[in-house]
Order: sequence, then structure tokens, then C-alpha cells
Amino acid sequence: MTRKFLITGTAGFIGFHLARLLLAEGFRVHGYDGMTDYYDVTLKQRRHAMLLQTPGFSATEGMLEDRALFDQVADDFAPEVIIHLAAQAGVRYSLENPRAYLDSNVVGTFNVMEAARRLKVGHLLMASTSSIYGANTEMPYAETHKADTQLTIYAATKKATESMGHAYAHLWNLPTTMFRFFTVYGTWGRPDLAYFKFVDLILKGQPIDIYNHGEMYRDFTHVGDLVRGIRLLIDAVPVRPVDGVVEEGDSLSAVAPYRVVNIGNSQKVKLLDFVEAIEDAGGQKAIRNFMPMQMGDVPATWADASLLQRLTGYRPNTDIRDGLAEFVVWYREYYGR
Repeated sequence: MTRKFLITGTAGFIGFHLARLLLAEGFRVHGYDGMTDYYDVTLKQRRHAMLLQTPGFSATEGMLEDRALFDQVADDFAPEVIIHLAAQAGVRYSLENPRAYLDSNVVGTFNVMEAARRLKVGHLLMASTSSIYGANTEMPYAETHKADTQLTIYAATKKATESMGHAYAHLWNLPTTMFRFFTVYGTWGRPDLAYFKFVDLILKGQPIDIYNHGEMYRDFTHVGDLVRGIRLLIDAVPVRPVDGVVEEGDSLSAVAPYRVVNIGNSQKVKLLDFVEAIEDAGGQKAIRNFMPMQMGDVPATWADASLLQRLTGYRPNTDIRDGLAEFVVWYREYYGR
């Protein structure tokens, strides 16, 4: 029988790419998305329209906070696996509208976990973020590092969902994997993300804001690599250790079928080098406006992705120059510029 996956956030950047990957393998996918106006809804609608042209895909438009609707969708579709990607995203927006993050990321995630518990799904996978590591300075970030110093409400709500996920895994023996994303970029991306803004403004001949005077480092991860990592983790189902013993370097809980996994490119790239790669891909120089560090931001992120490789045999490896060249081609086609 064809495997069935319920994915929240399929009109979003990552959910769209993951749904396409699973559909290409012949699986059935039901998407659930609120189509919120945090950024251009037209872009979300076009993503969903593409998915709806693919056999095996169906979708419901609804908010995660609407528990009755989500329960009905989950019960009717009866998925084997739930992949929870929907969230109120954006580190900086959380400074302006923190309540939206509590409603979507905490209450919404609780509703997803309740459905997964009731349906006894074989695996619940949920998105977290590298922002979890907060003020940590020990790098590269490993899943076994302490993560108690979040710097934004966005990161704090994601840490809350990790704790909630562990509790549910322990109480109900619900196999749960949390994945922490590192600065994702690629085609069909979010217009609020830095790389998208940079390409847009550079090609328009307008200035770009470069924070911390360019002394920023990020682990840029291509969306194709990211969803490949998620796809492989679907089959790496965590199992509660019988004797409570966990191998060194594994984030598997000693008391629950629960694991946290980084998905990152494992390369720390300076922001100015990233800008230069965009300039080369677009054939146009940026007008650089150097700015101080923004509140809640961190100077660097860098993933240790060795656990992902140990579990799946896979490690993200797309070079940023190749990934950005691909994005610039897509951007010009999509916007006709």
C-alpha cells in the first residue's frame, strides 16, 4: 500500500519542496496550511497550485489553532507519518508580534501532537531551528550541547515545542524526531529571508543592509539538501533504549523514543562571501549599507551534522555558489526580471 504523509505547511517554502520530493517517490501527501499573510500569499498559492497538479496530493486550508478542523483532517486521512513544518516564522518579526508565535508555534504544535498521539502514528517529525542554540559560543553546534539561552520569542517557542515533543514521546511512546534547520535558502523561498532580499535589491540596484558590519557567519543550507535529510530521517525512527544507555554523540533520549537532529551544510560562511556569491550569480555588484547587530541576532551559526550522517548516511553538500546561481535563475524567471 502507498504510504501516506500528513504535512503541515505545504504552501510554505520547505513544506512545498518536501511534498514534491515525497510525491515524486509515489507517496500520498495531504497538506495543511493556513495561507497566512506574513509574506506574499500569491507565492504560497502558486506553490500549492503546483502540488495540486501532482497525482497523490490533496490539501486543506486551515489554521493549526483550529483543533477541530485539524483533528477532522487527520482522522479522515489517517496518515502513517505526520511531518510538522508549519509555524509562525521569522526571528525579527517575533520582536513585533510575539503573541503570533505562541498561538501558532505552541498551541498549534500541541494540536499536532495530540492528533499524532490519538492516531498512534509510526513517526512524528517536527521542525525546530538553529536559533535554539541562542547565546552558545561553542561551535560547531551539536545536538548534545545545552540549549538554554534563546534570544528571541521565536527561538523560545521552538525550544518549548522540543520539550513538549519529548514529554509526549515519553508519556505515549510516540516516536518523535525534531530537526534543527540552519539558514535555509533556495528556489521558491520566502521573500523575508536575507538571501531573497539581497537578490531582489541587488538586481534592482538598491542598497542592502549588512548587519554587524559584515562580521556575520551562517551555515547556509540548500533546501534540496534539507528535504533530502528530512526524507531519510522519516525512516530513522527513534526507539526508546531498553537499558537507558545512549551511544556517545547521539541525542536519543534515555527515557523516550525521541531524538533531535541538526540539518546543516556543516560549513561556516562569512556573510560578505555570501554576498559576493550573489553578486557573481547575478552579474551585478551590491550597494552595501553596513549596520550594527540587530537585537536578538547572533554573530554565527555552524552545524555539526555528523549525527544526520550517522543515522542516514547522508550529509548536505550543495556549494553556495551553485545553489545561489540556481536561485537567481528562478528569481528572474518568476519575476520576469
